[in-house]
Amino acid sequence: MKSFPELRPRWPDAVVAAAVVLLAAACAWFIWRGAEQGGALEAVVSVDGTEAFTTPLTGLTRVERTVQANGYTLKIILTDKEVWVEESDCPTQDCVHTGHISRSGQSIVCLPARVTVRLVGGTGEPDVDAVIG
Repeated sequence: MKSFPELRPRWPDAVVAAAVVLLAAACAWFIWRGAEQGGALEAVVSVDGTEAFTTPLTGLTRVERTVQANGYTLKIILTDKEVWVEESDCPTQDCVHTGHISRSGQSIVCLPARVTVRLVGGTGEPDVDAVIG
């Protein structure tokens, strides 16, 4: 009478392992392919949740835009590669300290003025965010 089952791998085990590897590769390909967005990179500036203006970044050398909202003034700099808030008279200066943003999905927020600057579109290198664990 045998007390232990046979633990040698057999051909059905190899088929299951290959299927798992192929499924993982297909999922990774769809994620990376889907991360690429089409169109030109644009800066969208919103005040109180309402879009104030949209500026495509293609071909810009350096454009300064001033936004006045809720008693505060922000000086936004736009170039063909990045956007940042250079000056603001808000008390916390978080929007200035955020620094330069250059990839789709990044944003700058000024809470006292209720202004958001976010980048949308673009076909740059894809960024994949994932939580594994």
